[in-house]
Amino acid sequence: MVEAEDTWPCVPVPSVPGDVWHWQLETMHTVSRVRSDLRARIAHPSVSSGSTDDARDGLLLVFEELASNALRHGGGDVRALVVAGPGGWLLDLSDEAPDRPPVPAVDRDPALGGMGLHLVAQLSTDFGWERRPGRKHVWARLPSGRGETTERRRGQLPEPRSGEFRRD
Repeated sequence: MVEAEDTWPCVPVPSVPGDVWHWQLETMHTVSRVRSDLRARIAHPSVSSGSTDDARDGLLLVFEELASNALRHGGGDVRALVVAGPGGWLLDLSDEAPDRPPVPAVDRDPALGGMGLHLVAQLSTDFGWERRPGRKHVWARLPSGRGETTERRRGQLPEPRSGEFRRD
């Protein structure tokens, strides 16, 4: 049973003005292709001039984490939506598993994987998930890296275990 405090915050997807880009994700191979398309879009001078290299790298990393989670743990018809707004980006990945909330790994050796949601939380200014009829939306807002202060929602998720691993 999943404990409420171990889940991703249940918060509606925010409405953000900006350019909207969307894709269907059928396989992990598609995620790589879409990531390349997203990289090209954010490299355009109209976007790159308002964001830092680190912020764009963070966006690509968070996209890949949320997209792979949607395919691995959600499934069905997986959709990706990115809104490029004036102060950053909104990512919304949805799948057909509304009864399976995102659950960050707790007390797991990082070498075993499963730290993606912790990474998303570190890079995002806000994040959450929302259940809609027949779909689950997992989202994150990321800063452009220019002109704003980033307040992270630290303490909202269980801390991942340290990298120290002991074998008995």
